[in-house]
Amino acid sequence: MTDALSQMLADQPYILTDGATGTNLFSMGLQTGDAPEFWNVDHPDRVSRHYQSFIDAGSDLILTNTFGGNRYRLALHHGDSRVRELNYAAASLLRDAADKADRKVLVAGDIGPTGEIFAPTGTLSIEEATQAFAEQAQALADGGADLIWIETLSSLEEVEAAFAGARTTNLPLVFTMSIDTNGRTMMGITAADVVSTAVGKVPDLVACGTNCGVGAAEVVAAMLNMRNACESIPTKPALVAKANCGIPEYVEGEIVYNGTPELMAQYARLSFDAGARIIGGCCGTTPDHIRAMRDALDNHVAGPVPTLDTIVAQLGEVSTGAISQLNGDMSVAGGSVSGRATRGSRRRRKAS
Repeated sequence: MTDALSQMLADQPYILTDGATGTNLFSMGLQTGDAPEFWNVDHPDRVSRHYQSFIDAGSDLILTNTFGGNRYRLALHHGDSRVRELNYAAASLLRDAADKADRKVLVAGDIGPTGEIFAPTGTLSIEEATQAFAEQAQALADGGADLIWIETLSSLEEVEAAFAGARTTNLPLVFTMSIDTNGRTMMGITAADVVSTAVGKVPDLVACGTNCGVGAAEVVAAMLNMRNACESIPTKPALVAKANCGIPEYVEGEIVYNGTPELMAQYARLSFDAGARIIGGCCGTTPDHIRAMRDALDNHVAGPVPTLDTIVAQLGEVSTGAISQLNGDMSVAGGSVSGRATRGSRRRRKAS
């Protein structure tokens, strides 16, 4: 029996996801340092309103408000005993909103990193992390998730644990890593490595890609590198592009993303032409941006695979690391096409 995600991919040329969770919850009153997951129980009306805003904007797939819903992240807020309660509530709220929509909307149970360092450098074992991810994934599945969405991981040890934990649900998996350090993750994993690692560990993986990072241009470049990596794979996963809304800027004490709806619309078109089948936004992306992306994709006539010059001209800089991967030279490091170094924006909890 075909799962809901695979069926949607078969029926549609692309799937549009949602945007940022934190950005939108902050606009509803969430305070810096608070755990967004507590709102699933304390303010379910606001979380439901957040979900509905993206349904109304045209999203086909929405992530649950559970990025930090594992026992290790919740422990920072004395909530490690509430994993099932908070994850189940998040999925149930989104399931209810999706079932009331006038079209098919998928519920993606969102799983982020533990925030811990794995042994031998740190203290967390793969077995302990697997148990934590399984605990979260099972609560999301019981709450009504159609799929498990694993995102923003950096290390291969955590990837292994997350896959093992998520597979206890038998739900389809989507997997993304944050490519934010000169064309690689913080742990040095390239775009091609993301594909080979994902498919190697989960041969029936439905989709993989990248999220967050350092801007839309870098994500489209990663799509080209992932597209190339997929050429040698018999059963190719769908590619996922979920870029931040432009570049973060510090304005009057707040982090603001400079991406306009027009920029995100262009990013969506280029991502599709680069091979992405699942497209959305990450930090800073609002329903207004998603609405513009929906309109752009619905009216887009597929074009040629974008060149590097096209990406730079329309979206901005691309790191030399990503360029070297496109050229097959894995030894080049440092800088961007204009000579300025690019860096990842976070290892901390994703809250924007």
